[in-house]
Amino acid sequence: MNKLIYVSGGCRSGKSHYAQQRLESLPGKRAYLATCPQIDAEMEQRIVKHQQQRAHKGWETIEAPLDLAGAIEQAHGFDFLLVDCLTLWVNNLLYEAEQQGIILTEEAISHRGVELVNACRKTNQTIIFVSNELGMGLVPADPVSRRYRDCLGRCNQTLATRADEVVFMVSGLPLILKEG
Repeated sequence: MNKLIYVSGGCRSGKSHYAQQRLESLPGKRAYLATCPQIDAEMEQRIVKHQQQRAHKGWETIEAPLDLAGAIEQAHGFDFLLVDCLTLWVNNLLYEAEQQGIILTEEAISHRGVELVNACRKTNQTIIFVSNELGMGLVPADPVSRRYRDCLGRCNQTLATRADEVVFMVSGLPLILKEG
């Protein structure tokens, strides 16, 4: 059965832990779609820590920093996918576009989100998307940070609207915003 679950919240709100625990409570084959590039030593340590937390719990890791829709379409044989996280995926898309001299708009990011949902709907998997909620803080001081916040906010809206279930995490506690 195809089911899309969107989990959002602030930094260190328990989003990833909630998503991982939820899928580990279900019998089946699981894949972790990682969007985080190894950009420095500190990030590499975080990645290793996350991998250790999943070790011996039946997870296969698939690196998908840019082409999430393609990775989902290729993730055959899994019952469950955990995409962690959309926050870094949007960052990666914006960075890659900038390297090519392209400015991605909110509309372009939303379109990529729709493509992502469409790829998910072609599967029989339960897929959990994790993303940070950045819109509850201060308005960023510079245009690049504001554009990132706006693009991520649009991506989050696109996924949450189309998800079967939406969970908002606060201090490790799940608030169910939408039940499917």
